[in-house]
Amino acid sequence: MHPDIYKRPLLWCLAALIILLLCFYSPAPSQRDVFHFLPAKDVTLMGQVDGFAVSKKQSKNVKVKVLSVNGQPAEGYVYARLQQFDPQWKDTLEITGRLQTPYGIDLLGNFNWRRYLAYQGIFTEIKSDDVRLVRRAAFPYRWIRALRADILDVFRSSFPPELASIAGGVLLGERGEISSDLYTAFQDSGAIHLLVASGGNVGFVTLVTVAFCGLFGLGRKKTLLSALAVAGVYTLAAGADAPLVRAYFMAVCACGGYFLGRNSGVFQGLIVSCFLILCFHPASVFETGFQMSFLATLAIIVCLNNYTLPGRWPAWVRFFAQIFLATLSTQLVLLPIFTNVFYKVSVTGLLSNMILVPWASVLMGLSFAYYLLAKLHLGVLLCVPTEWCLEGFKTLVEFFASFRLSALPVAAWSTGAVIAFYAGLFWLFHLPHKEFARKLWRPCLALLIGAPLVQAMFFAPGEVYLLNEWNKSAALVRMPNGEMFVAGTALAPEQISAALRKAGVLKAAAVLAFTGEEAPGAWGNLSRQGSVLYPFASFWPGEEITVGQTRIQVEWGKHRTRAGRFWVNAGYSGTEKDDVSYCFSQGNTRVCVGALARFAQTDRQTLLQQRNKTVRLKI
Repeated sequence: MHPDIYKRPLLWCLAALIILLLCFYSPAPSQRDVFHFLPAKDVTLMGQVDGFAVSKKQSKNVKVKVLSVNGQPAEGYVYARLQQFDPQWKDTLEITGRLQTPYGIDLLGNFNWRRYLAYQGIFTEIKSDDVRLVRRAAFPYRWIRALRADILDVFRSSFPPELASIAGGVLLGERGEISSDLYTAFQDSGAIHLLVASGGNVGFVTLVTVAFCGLFGLGRKKTLLSALAVAGVYTLAAGADAPLVRAYFMAVCACGGYFLGRNSGVFQGLIVSCFLILCFHPASVFETGFQMSFLATLAIIVCLNNYTLPGRWPAWVRFFAQIFLATLSTQLVLLPIFTNVFYKVSVTGLLSNMILVPWASVLMGLSFAYYLLAKLHLGVLLCVPTEWCLEGFKTLVEFFASFRLSALPVAAWSTGAVIAFYAGLFWLFHLPHKEFARKLWRPCLALLIGAPLVQAMFFAPGEVYLLNEWNKSAALVRMPNGEMFVAGTALAPEQISAALRKAGVLKAAAVLAFTGEEAPGAWGNLSRQGSVLYPFASFWPGEEITVGQTRIQVEWGKHRTRAGRFWVNAGYSGTEKDDVSYCFSQGNTRVCVGALARFAQTDRQTLLQQRNKTVRLKI
């Protein structure tokens, strides 16, 4: 791929748009959004089902585009939890219930449901058992959703539950009932992306349609139009998620360029589709799925175009070599995202995807062929081969996930480390263009060294995180030299583990309890010392302990009243009410965490906890 592509104005416009959105945009409801009807006790809203419902134990959950609330025009989306009603895509419904703010706790490193919905433009929820169908969807949508439902029903009636879910996931992105163990195996083997309908599926459908049309000698333009039509139906049937829409936009842009006599290429199609998606839905820039699919597609395009394989190699060797390059480039470009979001990396994914990706393509074609034969009452011809193929796919996933290196726990990277990594990776991807790589090495080297150096010099690591979930609190204290401490054991160990990894460490230098109560055994796994330090057992108030380069002064529990007055709970009674506070010192830096991690103090300021939030204090 010629380096001149980086001179295209649209690419620089896209880069500027992304930077502006990341720096200045925050998802918020519009003036007419349904969010502003929250004060009303009960509402009746009219809305159109936007997507396919997710089945839960007591409800069917779906995204609904709001048209009116209590007869007043409104807009925006609501996440509806509908009981005893099966919502269908594009139907118009009348829903009576009470609006509420989505539940969400801003706990460092942990999943926040409210923020997740906000990135999709949803700021309210409604739970209702009073739902009425107002208007059915137009014919094309009814036909597409009926096709999707019929395919899934055929899979469920023909194969065991887990195999049917794999078939639905590979073909349509509908996982269905997959056990938690199998889902973890897909994650650890690096194959979880194969259970989600992605841009690769759209490309596969397009290529298969082109090949099929070629058998009948259709002209090139008719073939491309037919391929776009079939791919469009598939995109809608698979849910029209962001990766699918973007991939379809790419196909449309490429075909449009062909009809106009311009070889715009796949790269330009990616840029155009990404630009359009961000213009109409700016919050996509914050979505992990959008980031991963965009970067993965970009990496595959750049890597496969720059690292061309010798034509003298056998076709089958070039096939697997291209899969290896695509997998390697994808894993490399997604490494910071996987690290900073999931806190683990699949080492075996590089090998597993070389086998599982082509196998998934075979499964996609085989499962759809089985569906067609089943509708013709000839499914017996492919039932056994399809089940064997599904069982073999599942077995391989579990096999690759069984290795110790299948999923390594990792801590999140700093911003400087992420910038340095992508600078080096950009140079590596363009290494075959020796003249271009020669021009790149100086600026890339400057970023590779300069970004971490700037962060170390101007962004001191010393800080305190106060974590709160309802009436339970804990604190993370990072000293200027990077040593991390956990104060408080009220939260669950897995919650603190995620917070530690988000903060950039796998284990704390020490875990300190505020009271003498026994903490769960799993807490010891979060400490480099392998145990929790308890007051009135490991030490007493008035004593000082040293961990690494940090001095920790143990004091009687310091508390703060609602009126803002501080008081000390001094004296030992041998009950659960006895507690302590900790003051961490390193050089001239000193910070104290109040009893039960309700506040933190330095010489200059006091930081108070906030309910269900994470607050940070720089020290």
